[in-house]
Amino acid sequence: MDENTKKRILTGDRPTGRLHLGHYVGSLRTRAELQDAYDEIIEVADVQALTTHFEKPELIKQSILDVTIDNLSVGLDPDKVTIFQQSQIPSIAELTIFYSMIVSCNQLRHNPTIKTEAKNYGYTDLSYGFLGYPVSQTADITFCNAHLVPVGEDQLPHIELARKIVRKFNALYGTSIVEPEAKVSSTGRLSGLDGNAKMGKSLGNALYLSDTPEEIWNKVKVAVTDPAKIHLHDPGHPEVCNVYKYHCVFNKEEAPGISEQCKKGELGCVACKKRLNAVLNNLLDPMRERRAYYEQHPDEVKDILAKGNKRCNEIGNQNLAEIKEKMHILVK
Repeated sequence: MDENTKKRILTGDRPTGRLHLGHYVGSLRTRAELQDAYDEIIEVADVQALTTHFEKPELIKQSILDVTIDNLSVGLDPDKVTIFQQSQIPSIAELTIFYSMIVSCNQLRHNPTIKTEAKNYGYTDLSYGFLGYPVSQTADITFCNAHLVPVGEDQLPHIELARKIVRKFNALYGTSIVEPEAKVSSTGRLSGLDGNAKMGKSLGNALYLSDTPEEIWNKVKVAVTDPAKIHLHDPGHPEVCNVYKYHCVFNKEEAPGISEQCKKGELGCVACKKRLNAVLNNLLDPMRERRAYYEQHPDEVKDILAKGNKRCNEIGNQNLAEIKEKMHILVK
């Protein structure tokens, strides 16, 4: 299928550290599955990383390559997808400014996702950039006229605001910016093996795609399980066990049998963890192989980003010129 006939997807990651299994379940796996059916554009959102990590520019710099390699390691083909660096696309910055003129502060303050994120980070006095994150995200989506944006349910308020901004902008200026639609992930969030409801870099409970087999086992072997199952042959309650939750995600074929064995006291927690460890490493081994290749060829990774930046600038500059003309601010 010609890329011009495909619907366009915009998705991406903030480069604030390497990506983990939560990212894989929530988005990376889907990206790999959709790369043939869609014109897939993947953003390394370094500008948005500054909203929470502005004091750690060295982390962002290193993470730009790490996050790009993480995407490539899951099987994304650089000949099929476009990976680009947000800060290198001026049209996104310009669109962010234009959109900010028609969005009220009250709309941003009452965005439930912004409220939740501010609480999670302990922010009481929000920066202009943090509060305006949804405006920047709207520019990310629309600079290339993306049709679809894969998101979790917690990000739906951002997409709804993006749609409102686009509708208002088109009505004001007669532009024809595509009104994006959310493609909601059905997988949900991956909980932490430590019992936390979420896996996160800041929570210290992440299993990274780049972890070695030894690192994976060191994390799996201390995972929280059923607190009532103390002895080997005690009947277990898999529905409350974090290790079993992982079997349901990564080991679906064996999960029902594991559940029955656990309930009957026929499977101990250590053996169950060893089985999960083997499953996770079988999943990660091909990723480690691809990662090793790209880590040994960093110039190739930089070339992939440069190629993506070039394409996105061509798309963005053309769209922005048309938008400026409609706004009557393009002097010829």
